[in-house]
Amino acid sequence: MSKGIYVAAIEPSSGKSVVVLGLMRMLLGKTARVGYFRPIIDDIDEGDMDNHINTVLTYFEINIDYKKCFAFTRNEVLNLYNQGKSGDVIDVIITKYKHLEDQFDIVLVEGTDFSHENSNLELDINMLISKNLGLPVIIVTRGDKNDLKDIVDNVQLAYDIFKKEADVLSIMTNKVHPNNLKELKHLLKERITNDTDITVIPLIHSLSSPTIKEIVKSLHGTVLFGDDMLHNLSENFSVGAMQLRNYLTHLKDNALVITPGDRADIILGALQANISKNYPKISGIILTGGLIPEESILKLIEGLSSIVPIISVKGGTYSVTNSIGTIKPRIYADNTEKITTAIATFEKHVDTDKLADKLITFESDIFTPRMFQYNLLQRALKNKKHIVLPEGYDERVLRAAARLINAQVVKLTLIGNEDKIKELVEKFDIPLDLKKVNIVYPTKSPYFEDYVNTLYELRKHKNVNLAMARDAMADVSYFGTMMIYKGHADGMVSGAVHTTQHTLLPALQFIKTKPGVNIVSSIFFMCLEDRISVFGDCAINPNPNAAELAEIAISSAQTAKDFGIEPKVAMLSYSSGASGKGADVEKVREATEIVKIQAPDIKIEGPIQYDAAVDMRIGKSKMPDSEVAGHASVLIFPDLNTGNNTYKAVQRETGALAIGPVLQGLNKPVNDLSRGCTVDDIYSTVIITAIQAQEL
Repeated sequence: MSKGIYVAAIEPSSGKSVVVLGLMRMLLGKTARVGYFRPIIDDIDEGDMDNHINTVLTYFEINIDYKKCFAFTRNEVLNLYNQGKSGDVIDVIITKYKHLEDQFDIVLVEGTDFSHENSNLELDINMLISKNLGLPVIIVTRGDKNDLKDIVDNVQLAYDIFKKEADVLSIMTNKVHPNNLKELKHLLKERITNDTDITVIPLIHSLSSPTIKEIVKSLHGTVLFGDDMLHNLSENFSVGAMQLRNYLTHLKDNALVITPGDRADIILGALQANISKNYPKISGIILTGGLIPEESILKLIEGLSSIVPIISVKGGTYSVTNSIGTIKPRIYADNTEKITTAIATFEKHVDTDKLADKLITFESDIFTPRMFQYNLLQRALKNKKHIVLPEGYDERVLRAAARLINAQVVKLTLIGNEDKIKELVEKFDIPLDLKKVNIVYPTKSPYFEDYVNTLYELRKHKNVNLAMARDAMADVSYFGTMMIYKGHADGMVSGAVHTTQHTLLPALQFIKTKPGVNIVSSIFFMCLEDRISVFGDCAINPNPNAAELAEIAISSAQTAKDFGIEPKVAMLSYSSGASGKGADVEKVREATEIVKIQAPDIKIEGPIQYDAAVDMRIGKSKMPDSEVAGHASVLIFPDLNTGNNTYKAVQRETGALAIGPVLQGLNKPVNDLSRGCTVDDIYSTVIITAIQAQEL
């Protein structure tokens, strides 16, 4: 079952609140613990609450702290986007949502209102949020246009846009004229032919009309009479400017009377009509111009048996009338009549059992980089490890260290001269608190001689003497690796400045491989737009034989599993299935068979071409019976030349984040960086190294 559901409108005044209230009632009927989250709220005055959040929490008595129910206001998001910090927006939203997800069985997430400009940006933000939360989406659209084809085209466009980024569970077209319900539903089902649920909900006038309370708030009016009837609906309005005998003929049910405050004849006539059996009921009276009726008139009104709300507002009759016409009705917490009407409307027109079943059986295969990085961070935080960074003079390393310390995710040791590191931090204005990191210079460390002697004992059979051990231990890579060996650190990340050989040689010499592992290999976590793929081996082994390739595949599958990715292994070649011939494809075929024997639980296919491995359409065409083709999450390249070039091509052409190389097979984690790495690369690799250390 999905842990959440996302309700996204695609235009203003879509009636999204009807869907949210109905869904909340449906979900509470299935499970007691339902949470509510609204990532982005409208800008509100200090001390006020967002109306949507207040309504849901109050009516359904949901026990969540208000501030935990949202992440940003609209202006905060726009400011961050203008600063190029859109990623920060998503990170905070994921974090806040995940906290609620941990507390509740399911969380109802409500998207933005489309109540302002930048609707294209707003649509993009809603898609981005739903995708990064991995939630199925209910799209809410308006159906109150006269041309049904326009409605269908609009729904089709919305569906096509969202389907590219998220799983669409249902499309609900709201505010449809009752006469068009059947025809519109038929047209929509003809256009959208898959199993996406199609629902049409009629226009309910009581939900589309503002209350007197909303009008008072919008016009900053003063209530003179009728405090207890402010929930009256104003389904239409008219201006009382003509003589009373003529105006009475224009009254309609639940009409709002708008007239200057000195028109005692209209005021009293409207009130009398309200209690007469021969005229419609009115909802209220708006007195314009800031004029208050004379004392004698007020006294007369007070003595009436029935009084509707009478409101005094500033502004001329014309401008006030125009303002009332622009008021968009809302559902608010203390208007239980509107809330119950909304829920009843939803339950009448939505197949809630079918929708609930789809939600229960829903499984998303979307796994975004932001979700992956969030999960990594949370795992690392559960058991903080000590990671050593030998390249303490590199600006990128220092900036990554600042982020890691600020996140309180690991303990850090920087290798280098403390004064020089301090000078670099000041020079580059890096927000790194050096009091919170350990800084060590190899030859001045109190452990230096012990490390020298240990290396000598470990390597003397290779003709290493004490002088050679001392020289080696002055090197930052040897010193950092020895810290791990001696238990003074849990893992090491290097390679921003040094070569792969320089980083790995000490580890191979005395950290060595795990029992049963013959070779050290590597993978990259390729963070693509909507999924995480594991690429191996792209950094270590130039031309593995079939047995080595099989071991790389088994290790890579285990690494994927360790990091929450279901391993579906594709053994890549220039041929798919049994069609290809030649030494290269035979090596891949043999390696695949070895994996099937040594690790029969692994889902594996090979040889298989890259496109057949990752594209469902091509995979089904070339290998229709394969459970891996088109769904591969672990891609094993036949040699280093192919792997290294492919990962770099994918990274550069798609903008994917490549985390790694992450090394597999060592007794303790040592990970290499590319010399072209970014601060993000270092940050992510350190967190992965810390998680690897947790597993030991």
